[in-house]
Amino acid sequence: MFKRFALLLLVLALALPVAAQDEPITITVAGWSSNPAEDEALSARLAAFNEANPGIVAEFVPSTDHTVTMQTAFASGTYPEVFYVDSSRLPDWATAGVVAIGDESIENPDGFYPSLLDVFTFEGDLYCPPKDFSTMALQYNKDLFDAAGLEYPTADWTWEDLRAAAEALTDAEAGVIGLVTPPNLERWLPFLYQNGGAIFTEDGEYALNDEAALEALDFYVSFAADGIGGAPSAVDSGWGGEAFGRGRAAMAMEGNWVIQFLLDNYPELNWGVAELPAGEAGKATMAFTVCYGVAANVEDAEAEAAWQVVNFLTNDDGAASVASVSFGPMPTRPSAAEAYLANWEARTEGSGVNYEDFNAFIVGGEYSYPWVLPVGFQPFAEAFNAGLQRAFDGQATAEDILAEVEAIAQELLAE
Repeated sequence: MFKRFALLLLVLALALPVAAQDEPITITVAGWSSNPAEDEALSARLAAFNEANPGIVAEFVPSTDHTVTMQTAFASGTYPEVFYVDSSRLPDWATAGVVAIGDESIENPDGFYPSLLDVFTFEGDLYCPPKDFSTMALQYNKDLFDAAGLEYPTADWTWEDLRAAAEALTDAEAGVIGLVTPPNLERWLPFLYQNGGAIFTEDGEYALNDEAALEALDFYVSFAADGIGGAPSAVDSGWGGEAFGRGRAAMAMEGNWVIQFLLDNYPELNWGVAELPAGEAGKATMAFTVCYGVAANVEDAEAEAAWQVVNFLTNDDGAASVASVSFGPMPTRPSAAEAYLANWEARTEGSGVNYEDFNAFIVGGEYSYPWVLPVGFQPFAEAFNAGLQRAFDGQATAEDILAEVEAIAQELLAE
């Protein structure tokens, strides 16, 4: 009797674990679909991961509104094991406890651009490795510069050079402004940092009420106030890239997302790219970036599998795969910088741009600042943007804007 019972237990012990062990771990990577080329590259990378890791099945599941999809999933308590985290969303999602801290799980963190790791470090903890990134640089119309007898921008340009060029390039009769200045907080922030300012001190105190901020905002508003710059709408355009591509703005300050847009829509445009001009405190630009976050509610083997996927996507080979995508985001590891530039060489052949100029975007990663605000600070950004537009229209001053947003910021901080 005992032998038969022991045999039965052995059969059950052998049968049940085998079934469990044969079941692969499924890892869903949730994000948005930016471009068919990116989707294809990511899917190919995940297919390579699945082939190398037969016990894990990773798949990309995009959504049309990633933020809403994730917020709904968070509320339900069941959400994807891996998901995109925009830099502007990290404080909210980290505070909500839905993103795992990745300090000890991220492979070779020293191989990333340090400024990008700073973006995804919140309250002293590194949460997730950056997926790709973009920075702002200065685009300039070579034909308009030539017609005005101006030398092209260089990495040594300052605010004074930028303003002088904008004045010389503005042609009211032709409907051309020297510089397109979008009325958006994130487009102005490089000027704040170039002038030694900040929104908050290192101790978290509000700081956008000092002389550095006022000078930087006065400078930015002056382009529209003096008729040598302005919002894209001032030259009948929807955004800076369009205003520049149509020749209605001699200079623009867009990110590397503008490259493919200009090549596709304005192939005859003769243009170049330089780093943003420096202010009194030096150079600065913005880093717009996304990371691969791992769900905080996964544990043990599932968590280990999720981090395997994330590290596979962001290691040196993963960065090289990002470099191969045509539409523009840059790899987050310097090891893939040359591959990124080489990818553009063939694509720009015969166009009016030298692919080597795109290094200005890459170099910006060394001195970039994150596009991120504290939890719940969207009303602050919206008020700032509205104030900028009023200032462009002559209905407000830089002092007015800073006073208004300080009141909003202090109220938000008090909450």
